[in-house]
Amino acid sequence: MSVAEQTPATGRIASLDVLRGVAILGTFASNAWLFAVPGGATVWLSGGLLANDPVEAGLRLLSNGKFLALLTLLFGVGIELQYRAALRRGTRWPGRRYPVRALVLFVEGVLHYVLVFEFDVLMGYAVAALLVAYLVGRSDRAVLVWTVAVGGIYVVVLLGLTALLLAVPDDALATPPVADPAATASWTAQVSDRLQYLPLFRIEILLIVPSATVLFLLGARLLRSGAFAGSPAGARIRRRLMVWGFGVALPLNALTAFGGEDWFLVDRYLLPPLVALGLLGLVTSIVLRSREAPGPLRRGLAAVGRTALSSYVLQNVLGSVLCYGWGLGLAVRLADARPWWVVGLWAGVCAVLMVAASLWLRRFDRGPLELLAHRVQGIGRVPVQSGRE
Repeated sequence: MSVAEQTPATGRIASLDVLRGVAILGTFASNAWLFAVPGGATVWLSGGLLANDPVEAGLRLLSNGKFLALLTLLFGVGIELQYRAALRRGTRWPGRRYPVRALVLFVEGVLHYVLVFEFDVLMGYAVAALLVAYLVGRSDRAVLVWTVAVGGIYVVVLLGLTALLLAVPDDALATPPVADPAATASWTAQVSDRLQYLPLFRIEILLIVPSATVLFLLGARLLRSGAFAGSPAGARIRRRLMVWGFGVALPLNALTAFGGEDWFLVDRYLLPPLVALGLLGLVTSIVLRSREAPGPLRRGLAAVGRTALSSYVLQNVLGSVLCYGWGLGLAVRLADARPWWVVGLWAGVCAVLMVAASLWLRRFDRGPLELLAHRVQGIGRVPVQSGRE
């Protein structure tokens, strides 16, 4: 591993912390629009979360699916790092330790879904992580076969569903959104709705698990290939990622973003992972080229990255408190100020997260939920998705 890839004082791969911070805050850039809809997730049930305003559609284009895909790639990097740590310790992989870790993540996802947010990704990550844990140490050929098979089926299904949506007249699928502000007036009522509509809200797992499986394996292989190294070979890999991500996928993604709701699946699930590869290459290159001490922005992003799980949950808690009727009710009060107040919501929550994470890490070496998870798992001080090589 290149020396430039690590932070000398800690041995952490510096770009990974920054990348995770970017991914977490970017994920909220997508989720903020969900919180800011009057009526909350009940509007989604009637098909009312797609942007009709071109400005809002453009703003959503910047984040929709891309940072979630980036976070998924980085989760795969974390699995690879944990696999390497197990090899160094001479312990079995995945043994009993990693399945327990995946189970704890799944339970966290269930609680997050029921108590906080309908569109949780942790449950899907836990299922995919358990599968990938048994694949990450296999031969490159075996991993390639799995990646091509799962990825190929996934792409065919998405394109097939998109073709079906394009073939069916829009009038046949049209359902006017029902924005009922009273739907978010009670937190207990929201919990009840999440339980009642569990199959509908959680149907996205059918897309998350195969996508995450492919991206986890791809993230692990990117680490092995030296994509995070400050070497000429690493720089070439990152340039290719940026060409494909920004030169090919992003223009296509712009077309689908303004192409109407029939392109939703391609717009959110198919093209964003390619754009995320470009983001990975860009952010990593910026971090590696920096010769100065990290400034406040980079330190804040790295702090969020080191507390990724806690920051992910906290940003959704803050979104709920600020937007829903049982909290400050800003979704209704500022409905006429869309889309720009949503941008302000995102920026304000990001600032809070960076400050809170930085202050917390002055006393602790990881986030509160990370600390709790490790105590439950009983696995000592090996970081979940540590940035250590």
